[in-house]
Amino acid sequence: MNISGIIGFVLAIGLIVWGIVTGGDLMGFWDPASVAIVLGGTIGALTFIYPLSVLTKIPKMLKVAFFPTKYDPDKYINDMVEYCKTARMKGILALEESANACPDPFMKSALMLIVDANDSDKVQSMLDDSINFICERHESNFAIWARGSAIAPAMGMIGTLIGLINMLASLDPTDPAAAANLGQGMSTALVTTFYGCILAHLIFTPIGNLCKYNHNQEILCLQIIEEGTLAIISGANPRYVEEKLRMMLPGTHKPKKTASAASSEGE
Repeated sequence: MNISGIIGFVLAIGLIVWGIVTGGDLMGFWDPASVAIVLGGTIGALTFIYPLSVLTKIPKMLKVAFFPTKYDPDKYINDMVEYCKTARMKGILALEESANACPDPFMKSALMLIVDANDSDKVQSMLDDSINFICERHESNFAIWARGSAIAPAMGMIGTLIGLINMLASLDPTDPAAAANLGQGMSTALVTTFYGCILAHLIFTPIGNLCKYNHNQEILCLQIIEEGTLAIISGANPRYVEEKLRMMLPGTHKPKKTASAASSEGE
């Protein structure tokens, strides 16, 4: 579970509600018509823009945002180093058994490309294409959140314009009571803009960024697999392979100690 994301969302909503209650009445920010215009308009626009095949993936993307798959680059590096050792000690064909036992489908495909004696250029081209296709699919799905963050404030502005038009149409300059209600009518009209900003900056944008972060972590691990596969084909030394793959990680990344390294330190 993405604890930090959930805490941040709850904290943001809680502070907004606290600010409203401190400075005024919470019920003054509730308007069913404004909710219908902003939420209904945003959903309707997204339904108009995107096909059903993308809209049905929204629950899955929400799961990715709040219950993301954990990608551990250290594990992928250690696995590729072990495969490199196996290839140098037992030969390339020995990787077939490792490939059959590999739970990661991308890594399994990469290892089978090595076993099938494909040259490095062909393997690199195939793995690059596979990674690019994954990026295109993910980005086409994640684009719905960026589009929603742009549509929601626009719908809020449309609701504000509707409220202002209705307010001005019913305003009678000769009626003192109508002029006294001008402030109330203005606040009601502005509520829709408030809803649009909340929907854009506390729902769509954060969820899209969380999905994008998880995507980047996955792509990093796939690139580690690709570089490790090419190194195995070239017959590189396992120590060199490990150093090369660790250079792909961010400078702030702290590598985890493997069991063998921990035992050697204990000795």
